[in-house]
Amino acid sequence: MDGDNLSLFVASYDDADQASDDFRALKGAREDGLEVVGAVVMTRSPEGDVDVKETGGGEAAGGATLGAMGGLVVGLFAPPLLLSTAVGAGIGAGIGELVKRHEEKELGVELDEYLPPGSSAIVAVVDDTYLDRVDKAVSKATKKVSKAIDSGDYDKIKKAVLSSSAKIDDAIES
Repeated sequence: MDGDNLSLFVASYDDADQASDDFRALKGAREDGLEVVGAVVMTRSPEGDVDVKETGGGEAAGGATLGAMGGLVVGLFAPPLLLSTAVGAGIGAGIGELVKRHEEKELGVELDEYLPPGSSAIVAVVDDTYLDRVDKAVSKATKKVSKAIDSGDYDKIKKAVLSSSAKIDDAIES
C-alpha cells in the first residue's frame, strides 16, 4: 500500500486496559477486512517515558523493539519519539527534516495532548476509506483524532525505517 490515501488515527485512553481492549477490537476488525497499514499501543509513564506495548501484528513489543511497521507508525505520530528509541538509533539524519516539521506542527499530532503522562494511546495508519470503521472499533477512547498523511512524509519515514533494518537490529540487540 502506498501513502497516497493514508491517515494517522490516534485514540487516547486514561486506562491502559481499555486501550488494550480496543486494540483487540481493532485487530478483530482487521480480520473482517479492515485495512490497517500498522498500529501500536503506546503508554506514557507519569514521568513521561514512552513505551510501545503492542504492535499491529499482535506480537508483544518490549521497549523499543518495534519492527518496521511499528517504527513507521511511531515516526508518523511523533518523529522525535522515533529518534529516541532503538529504532531511531539506525535512522538518525534520515528523518531530521521530519522532526523539524513536527516541531513546527506540520506533521503528526501533539504528543502531550494525545499521549499525556500517565496515559495510553492507539496509533494507527489506515487507508482513509476505513476511518469510520476504525473509529467504531476504538469505542472506549476518551479522545480521537485523524489526520491525513502527506505521501512524501510517509515515503521518507518508510524508506528511513526499512533501509536501516540492519542498524536497527544491531541497536536492539546491544
